[in-house]
Amino acid sequence: MVRKTKEEAQETRNAILDAAELVFQEHGVSHTSLAEIAKAAGVTRGAIYWHFANKGDLYDALIQRVFGPLEAKLVEVEKSQEENPLLALRTLVLYFLDRIASDQRYFRVVEISWHKCEYVGEMAAIRDMHLECGNRYLAIIEDGFRRARERGFLPAVLDPRCAAVGLMAVVDGLVLNWTLDRTLFPLASYGPTIVDTYFAGLCANVRPQGG
Repeated sequence: MVRKTKEEAQETRNAILDAAELVFQEHGVSHTSLAEIAKAAGVTRGAIYWHFANKGDLYDALIQRVFGPLEAKLVEVEKSQEENPLLALRTLVLYFLDRIASDQRYFRVVEISWHKCEYVGEMAAIRDMHLECGNRYLAIIEDGFRRARERGFLPAVLDPRCAAVGLMAVVDGLVLNWTLDRTLFPLASYGPTIVDTYFAGLCANVRPQGG
């Protein structure tokens, strides 16, 4: 009986998150009330407060539900045994782009977080948490570029931090523009091509080993 209650509670929590995802996408986070989310989910406001402390807490749970797998990919990059760290970095970036291009839930959450949320007031703390996550993401990429340079896969003069910032700018630029207008270009096919062009540019001046 207890197990069933836990399952039902999880179902209610997921229903609330599903509803919030759709309402946030349509109206934006700041213009959406918990009462509107409760109505869309078919629950009471009390049910929302049973699962979430406030709208900021609900929004953060929405983000974590979708980006949890990306966190797992970050751990894979950190622990990767690839001789060439660039391969692990490429896999991570292309996974992210593919999820946005092919998974509607991923797309909705990215669109909400980048275009339909003002990180002020109660959302300011959420912004700080996401910035911390972004900085960790940047640090992992920088470390990957550093290891690739040490192993001779990148030019010795390359600045790993600069390369990491550049890669994030490429990826963020693709996602930002595509989520604004999905008719602008096909992210699924352009994304890998553009990312590979960036990597090729970084490797352009690498001297063959033994040469």
